[in-house]
Amino acid sequence: MNKISLKNKISFLNSFNSNPLKLMIAILLLFLMTPELFSFNTFTRISGVVLDRESSAPIPNAVLHLLNTEIYITTKIDGSFFLDEIKEGKYQIKVTHLAYQENLLDLELAENTPKNIKIYLIPKSIEISPVVVIDRGYRSKFEEINEAAGVLEGKKLQREMGFNLAATLKNETGLAIRSMGPAPARPVIRGLGGNRVHISEDGQATTDLSATSPDHAVTLEPFTVNRIEVLRGPKVLLYTSSTLGGVVNVVREEIPEELHHEIHGVFGLFGETVNEGYLGSSTIQIPFEPLSIKFELSRRKAADVSTPIQKLRNSYAENLNYSGGASYFHTYGFLGASFRSFELNYGVPGGFVGAHPNGVRIEMKRHQFNFKSNYLINSQYLENLEIIYSTSKYRHKEFEASGRLGAEFSIINNLGSIHLNHKSIALFSEGMIGLSVEHRDFDIGGFVFTSPTKSFNFSVYLYENLSLQRFSFELAGRINYDKLLPQKESANANIGLVKKREFNTFSLSFSSLYEVSNIVYFGLNISKSSRVPTIEELYSEGPHLAAYSYEVGNPNLPAENGFGAEFFVYHKFNGLYFNLTFFRNQFDNFIIPRNTGEINYSTFLPIYATTGIPALLYGLENQIEWKPLSYITLFSNLSFTRGKIKKSENSLPQIPPLKGNGGIRLSFYDYLFGLSVEYAAKQTKVDMFEESTAGYAVLNGFIQYSFITGNLVHNASISVDNIFNKEYRNHLSRVKVILPEAGRNFRITYKLFF
Repeated sequence: MNKISLKNKISFLNSFNSNPLKLMIAILLLFLMTPELFSFNTFTRISGVVLDRESSAPIPNAVLHLLNTEIYITTKIDGSFFLDEIKEGKYQIKVTHLAYQENLLDLELAENTPKNIKIYLIPKSIEISPVVVIDRGYRSKFEEINEAAGVLEGKKLQREMGFNLAATLKNETGLAIRSMGPAPARPVIRGLGGNRVHISEDGQATTDLSATSPDHAVTLEPFTVNRIEVLRGPKVLLYTSSTLGGVVNVVREEIPEELHHEIHGVFGLFGETVNEGYLGSSTIQIPFEPLSIKFELSRRKAADVSTPIQKLRNSYAENLNYSGGASYFHTYGFLGASFRSFELNYGVPGGFVGAHPNGVRIEMKRHQFNFKSNYLINSQYLENLEIIYSTSKYRHKEFEASGRLGAEFSIINNLGSIHLNHKSIALFSEGMIGLSVEHRDFDIGGFVFTSPTKSFNFSVYLYENLSLQRFSFELAGRINYDKLLPQKESANANIGLVKKREFNTFSLSFSSLYEVSNIVYFGLNISKSSRVPTIEELYSEGPHLAAYSYEVGNPNLPAENGFGAEFFVYHKFNGLYFNLTFFRNQFDNFIIPRNTGEINYSTFLPIYATTGIPALLYGLENQIEWKPLSYITLFSNLSFTRGKIKKSENSLPQIPPLKGNGGIRLSFYDYLFGLSVEYAAKQTKVDMFEESTAGYAVLNGFIQYSFITGNLVHNASISVDNIFNKEYRNHLSRVKVILPEAGRNFRITYKLFF
C-alpha cells in the first residue's frame, strides 16, 4: 500500500472539522491505517558515496542493505546512493561488492547527524597473476585479456616492488632484465630491447638515454606508481611505431583526472638488505573544488650490492623524485598541469675488458612540465577530445674515478599530441584518431664524438575496435615522418658521410579474437613494424666510457622493418587461468651494435659497430594459475625466445634463455604467504665474442599482511630473494663476467593509505 503523505492526512481531517463525531471516527481510521503518524518517530533521508579505500575512486554497483529491513539499494556509476524516508534511530548497513571486502557500519540517525556519508571498501586480493580485481568493467575482451596477463597493480605490485622498474617486472611473463649494474637496468620483451620497448609515464614517453646504451638508467621511480601496464598488439601504435616490442606504461595520475571529495594519499617505506637500501615516499591529493592538487615526494638511497662472492664495487645509487600537479574540473571535463623533477646519481661497476678499475660515476637529472586537457563532447558519435603537451630537459654526466668528466649529454624535448575518441559508429564499438609532433635537441660533450643533432617527428595514428557475434577485432595504423639534422655535416668522418636523414615509415597491427565459450578464446595478431635509427646508431664515433665500448655508427642505415605474428589461447574460469602464446617475428634490417672482436688501441676498448642484418625471433609464453582450494593458489609462467640471423646458424646477441617462475600462495584471513622458484636454462646460443651462461634456480618467498585501523588501511610485506644465497648469472648483464647476481636479500615494503 502506498504511503499517505502528511499533507493529504491533514486535508482529510479538515474535511470533518464541522462534525466532532465524524472527526473522532476519521482520526481512529487514520490511526489504524497509518499509526506512524501518531508515533514520536520522525523520518530523515541520507545520501553518500562508496569509494575505494586505496585509490578513493568511486565504486559503482555496490549493494547497500539496511539490516533487519527490506531496503536494498545499488550505487550509481559515480558511486553515489540515496535513501529517503528512513526513521531516525540506530541501524547497521552492510555494503557488499564482488571485488571488495564486505563492510558493516553502525549508523545512528538523529536530527543533528550528518546525512551525507562516505563509505570505504578494501579491494579483495583475488590472486590471478598479475592483476587484482578492479572496480571498473572492461570495454573489450582484449582489455580483459591484457589486464590478466599484462598489468601489475595493487598488492601484487607492492610485493613485487624492486630496486627499479626492470627489477619490479623481472618475473612477468615474456620479460627479462638488461643491466650493467643495478641502477641502469631496463626491461626486455621477447628478446627485444632498446627503443623497441617504449617506456612511458601516464602515456608520455620518458626523456632519457636508457634505450641507447646499457649504462644509462630509466628516469622513473616505480615505488609511487598506481599500476604498471605492459601493452602489446594494436594499442602499441598509439605510443610508438615499434609493434613487435611493446610498451611499458606506468600510471601515477600525476595530473589528477578525478575530483575526489576528501584528502587522500599514501605514505610508503621500503628497505632491502642486499645493498643496505631504503626509500621513503609520500603522495597526497587535496580537493579545493573545483580544483584538485596532488603532491609527491620520494627519496631512495642504496650502497654497493652484495653478491654470494663479494660486494659489487661502485654499484650504489641515490635518487630524489618529486612532483606537483593540479587540475580544474568543470562539466565539460578538466584542464591540468604538472611538474616533475627526477635526480639520480649512481655507479657503473668496472673490472672487465676496457673498464676503469673503479668504474664510472653518472649523474642525471630530468625536469618536465606536462599539460593535459580533456574536453567531453558526449555527442551521438564523439566521446572526448584530449590535448597533451610536455616539455622536458634532461642532463647526463659521466665521470671517471679521478673526477674527470668523460661524457656529457643534454636533451631538450618538446612533445604535443591531440586525441579524438569516438563512440560506436557503424561496425566500430570504439576508437581513436590522433596525431603527435615531437622536437628533440640532442647535445653532446666530453670525450664523445657523436655529432650534436636535432630531430623532428610527425605522426598520425588510428585505432579501432569492433565485434561481430563471436569475433572481436582490433586494428591500428601509424604513419611517421622523421628528420634528423646533425649540427655539422662532414665528409671526412671515419664512419662515412655524416649528413641529414629523412624517413617516411608506417606500421600496422591487426588482432582477432574468437569466443569458443565465455571462458575460452583463441586469438591471432599480425603486425608490420618500423623503427627509425637513433642518433647514436647513425652518428656515433668514439669511446663510450661508461659502456666500456668504442662505438661506431653507420650514417647510411635504412629504417628497420619487421613482420610478426602470434597465436594465443586464453582460458579463464573459477579456479583456473591459462594462457599460451606462440610468436614469430622477422626483420629485414635488424639494427644492432655488434662486437667486432677488434680493440681500439688508443683507448683499449672493444669496438662495437652498428649494423643492419636480417633476423628472426620466435618462441612461446605460458602462464597458469590454478586454485584447487579457496586458500591455495598454484602458479607458473614460462618464457622462451630464440633469436638468430636469418639464412645462417649464427645467433643474435643478448637473447635471454628459457626462463620462468613457479610456486604456491596460501591465503589465511588478512595474511598471504608464498614460495616460488625463479629459474633459467643455460644459454649457449650466443653471438660471436659473446659468452654463454649456465642455468640456475633460486628460491624466493614472501609474507604479506593487510589490516585496518579506523579509516587507515595498512599493507605490509616481507620478501626474501635468493633464500639459499645461490651464485648465478643473468645472461643479459654486462657485469656477469666479473661477479654474479645479488645474494640473499630481505625486502620490506609498507604502505599506509589514508
